[in-house]
Amino acid sequence: MEDNKIQSGYRALLRASRNSVAREEIPKIRRALDLAIGACGGNVILTGEMEILHTLSVARIIAGEMGLGLTSIITAILHDSYNRLGISPEELEKEFGKKVVEILNGFSRVTSIDSMQSSYQAENFRKLLLSLADDVRVILIKLVERLEYMRNIDLAPEKEKMPLASETYFLYAPLAHRLGFYNIKSEMEDLAVRYIEPEQYRFVESRLKQTTASRNRLIRDFSTPLQEKLEKQGFQFIIKSRTKSIHSIMLKMKKQGVEFEEVYDLFAIRIVIDSQGDNEKSDCWRAYSVVTDLYQPNPSRLRDWISVPKSNGYESLHTTVVGPRGKWVEVQIRSARMDEIAEKGLAAHFKYKGIKGEGGLDTWLSKMREILESPEKEDNAFLDQVRSGLYTDEVFVFTPKGDLRQLPAGATVLDFAFDIHTAVGSSCVAGKVNGKNVTIRHILQNGDHVDIIRSKNQKPKQDWLSFVVTNKAKTKIKQVLNEERVKAAAEGKQILMRRLKNWKIPFGDAVIQKLLNHFNFKTAQDLYYLVETEKIELLDIKEILLKDESSTGPNPSVAQPEKESVDVQYTDFLIIQDSMEGLDYRLAKCCNPVFGDAVFGFVTISEGIKIHRKGCPNAHNMMARYPYRVISARWTKTKSSPSFIASIKITGIEDAGIVNRIADIISAYNLSIRNFNYNMDEGMFEGLLNIMVPNNDVLHGFIKKIQSLKGIQKATRLNSE
Repeated sequence: MEDNKIQSGYRALLRASRNSVAREEIPKIRRALDLAIGACGGNVILTGEMEILHTLSVARIIAGEMGLGLTSIITAILHDSYNRLGISPEELEKEFGKKVVEILNGFSRVTSIDSMQSSYQAENFRKLLLSLADDVRVILIKLVERLEYMRNIDLAPEKEKMPLASETYFLYAPLAHRLGFYNIKSEMEDLAVRYIEPEQYRFVESRLKQTTASRNRLIRDFSTPLQEKLEKQGFQFIIKSRTKSIHSIMLKMKKQGVEFEEVYDLFAIRIVIDSQGDNEKSDCWRAYSVVTDLYQPNPSRLRDWISVPKSNGYESLHTTVVGPRGKWVEVQIRSARMDEIAEKGLAAHFKYKGIKGEGGLDTWLSKMREILESPEKEDNAFLDQVRSGLYTDEVFVFTPKGDLRQLPAGATVLDFAFDIHTAVGSSCVAGKVNGKNVTIRHILQNGDHVDIIRSKNQKPKQDWLSFVVTNKAKTKIKQVLNEERVKAAAEGKQILMRRLKNWKIPFGDAVIQKLLNHFNFKTAQDLYYLVETEKIELLDIKEILLKDESSTGPNPSVAQPEKESVDVQYTDFLIIQDSMEGLDYRLAKCCNPVFGDAVFGFVTISEGIKIHRKGCPNAHNMMARYPYRVISARWTKTKSSPSFIASIKITGIEDAGIVNRIADIISAYNLSIRNFNYNMDEGMFEGLLNIMVPNNDVLHGFIKKIQSLKGIQKATRLNSE
């Protein structure tokens, strides 16, 4: 049975690699597989899947969905079992080449990163991967390995699912986006939010299913006249339609504060034109003309990534038009070549040049590394571009050699200097625009010819951030300023540690957190920096730390009863990770979990474990910055009935009897009221109700009943009191 699965996986790999591997290279793939089978044996991975089947799946995705060649496929097959192959690296190099061994060594180094034990953020994680991986293919295989894990996450142990999902969402999905693998990024996000925010995910998923028929009708009504007109113009093309990912819909609902029905562009139409060579651009613009002749476009939503492709190679024309029944529809126009590059990354480009194997990938791989090494946050740049619209808010200026540079409107001479090179920007003291001397603050206009005047003594200054507009300039200036600050903070930390040792006070998280709370600082670096620059007196620190705890702690006469009545009563209703038994834990006030909610535990510095709802507004931040502090938690049945506080916001039309009707429902459900504040203004009613409920089933039933009252427009559960 297992042999059949392996053979089936191997055949799927060969089918996927048809376009990237020559026939005579196939025996090498078979040889790599034989080595892996011998090394893997019956081993299983985190998700419970057989290790050898996992490696075959990773290799198939590398070949089929990324379009990579022989070297990448062989390393994908051997990536898990490299240290158990039973042959030396020298023998491996003889059989498969030096590059395979280099990549496998790089993968071993990267695998040693335990990202669950460090508070990595996406940018730091990316830099760490780069420092350990000499070849970008190491990172690509790591990315695909995580995708394969997520596709089988249902099989993973329950306690591993949340850390796996949050790490994927915050570290790996941004990495896929940075490299232009939008399909992989989108799939990772959807698979992750299914566990991070299960209730919201299921809601959007069910609403999408309910609206499938009407959406299909709209797509058909939109596409039919478009297809007829494109055929009359002599285009060879296909029209694809795709619904937005669940994650992107959830994001839109949150950011814009709208309901599902109010997300206006739930799907996109893609026109893929069979066009080649010099005709690609003109054909895409001709197709754009056909679309905008039929449907009214929104001019501020035109995105031209054909004239100026994204740095990761993405090329496409995007526009949003008013379709049938007044619905907004996003339309993407691109050639078949552009479409495949968007799906598989720039590696697909070499298919069109007729290059098989790895020969044509060097340029692409170096381009990928360049993108990864760039500290620019492309997401921010992209969002800025979306907000501003194209052309109307951009300027095109020329270098002294006549090269064209594209900058956002409002860009200064200093922005231009950083766009040329970091060293040019850092040493810029002035500029010449159209032959006239100007300051670094001078704002550029379309068609300006710009020359930079430099000085060896110049260094970036804090006030530069107040007038530059490009992300590149801001990032580089901050980077230099931050380096100076980091050096000072490191010295400040040493000073503080030495002084604490003299005072016989142990250095640790609790001590630093106490100081951060006292001075209201966000990070320890702020504290260390001010110690080094002598903005904080060390004697003040000593006084704070040696102060009697009882004088600064909470008043026991007030705090203790609240703990007994609100927190301790839940001890019997929660099961948290075995290793955490005996630790104090309490329900987080930021989201007020109720029995039955999907929850997780978060280990705090001084307050034991806090229990949060998975949909808590702070959850994303905690999982991104401190994934190693997140632990699994679940409710368990007991004989007694607990009470949990829940906050509900109620809005409706002003009515003299509305409060009495709400009170009747509270009485019918036999619930206790903590408080009920409401006001009526200009014909509208708005109330905030805090009640004690036994579980979320009762809470959902209560909210549903309130919503059914005449005059009530909306009743929603709030995150906090």
